[in-house]
Amino acid sequence: MIVPPLVFGAFGFMAWMGLGREGANELESVFEGRPAPAMTDVALSGYPAITPADLAAGEVTLVNFWASWCPPCRAEHPELKRLGDSGVRLVGVNFKDQEKTAKTYLENDGNPFAAVAFDPAGRTAIDWGVTAPPETFILDGSGTVVFKFVGPLVGTDYEQRFVPALEKALAAEE
Repeated sequence: MIVPPLVFGAFGFMAWMGLGREGANELESVFEGRPAPAMTDVALSGYPAITPADLAAGEVTLVNFWASWCPPCRAEHPELKRLGDSGVRLVGVNFKDQEKTAKTYLENDGNPFAAVAFDPAGRTAIDWGVTAPPETFILDGSGTVVFKFVGPLVGTDYEQRFVPALEKALAAEE
């Protein structure tokens, strides 16, 4: 009877140790430095689809994987709108969601995206190496992945890692 609590305690301790690990949110992307993976041509109903030309539009583009059921996605939504309002080009991939719910979410909270793909089975997310939303990729003007960010676009990690990567990509564009 003592074995199950010991096993549970060992797993709990390992998880706790992993939370404090430096760079825990820094996941390497095999796509960095490579052309963006293929994108589904299925659009969220009522929105334009993401085309290959959208991913290599001659300007920095953010590709954001999101879902209406995802609390961190909701937390980052105001920042996505702010980025879009500031002129940063964004496209969104709705991940494993109900189409009606996703549409209602964008209608109520605002749509920061130039185009919105619909990926209800998560196949495009798999092709992009996405494990769970939100995840955001920075593409340069030629459609090359220059940075992958796992997690919401809020907080210290966002400020220290994503913002400098975006600024660098935008500066290289000029």
